Amino acid sequence: MERKALGKGIGALIPEKEIATRNEIIYVQSDQIKPNPFQPREEFNQEHIDELAQSIKEKGVIQPLLVRRRGDSYELIAGERRLRACKSLGLKEIPIIVKDIGDRDSLEYALIENIQREDLNPIEEAHAYQHLIDKFQVTQEKIGEALGKGRTTIANTLRLLRLPYEIQEEMKKGRISFAHGRALLEVQDENLQRRFAQDIIAKELSVRELESLIKMRRPKSMRRKISPSVREPFLAVLEEEMQHRLSTKVRISKQKKRGHIFIEFYSQEDLERIAGIIRGGK
Repeated sequence: MERKALGKGIGALIPEKEIATRNEIIYVQSDQIKPNPFQPREEFNQEHIDELAQSIKEKGVIQPLLVRRRGDSYELIAGERRLRACKSLGLKEIPIIVKDIGDRDSLEYALIENIQREDLNPIEEAHAYQHLIDKFQVTQEKIGEALGKGRTTIANTLRLLRLPYEIQEEMKKGRISFAHGRALLEVQDENLQRRFAQDIIAKELSVRELESLIKMRRPKSMRRKISPSVREPFLAVLEEEMQHRLSTKVRISKQKKRGHIFIEFYSQEDLERIAGIIRGGK
């Protein structure tokens, strides 16, 4: 059976019978739609919203917003950027599809939409995973199945929440990457983590350069314990970074100077999505 673009999708976390199948499009007043309290994205790029608004102005709202009923109004499930763009244009009526779903479903819909349409930063993604685990007791394996990611990738994303608050904030701003954060987790001293983070920003360190600095700061006794046969740490970090960027499983095989990169896809649509990212598209 053909898999959905991001693994098994919402059905992996929520039984099919709990998801409404009705897809009737109706039009409502924009002020009737309230924000999604489970929205995983904490920061929105205003320039992207303005570009979307221009597109909507020229072509209209091509894809309806996904909502659920809340009394006399509606609560947004997916489509926050579209809603903001519509409101900036002063549109009075917006097309919606109403779903009868619960809180957990609402969070996962919003999470999957953000990953498919415009990447969450690593910290926003980690918070969303942690919320699924804490509030709904969803396992890392189930999250991975739903999003087409390995359990290790989910676990490593969650580990970013162990970094000091200041470093997490820099990751939100995009000044420190997922791969840099992953490497910083190998440092036990939080103050040393902060110093390395400052160097990443000030000196524009690559991940390989950061790993070299971290290795130099290790006690000599620890360096001798590292076996030369162990897989290069940089490969594991790069593999996880690519999985995070492409939202699919990636495996890197390297022998001396040569090797292969294996990228999984689960449908024609998924292949085109991945190809678009590699070509530099949205």
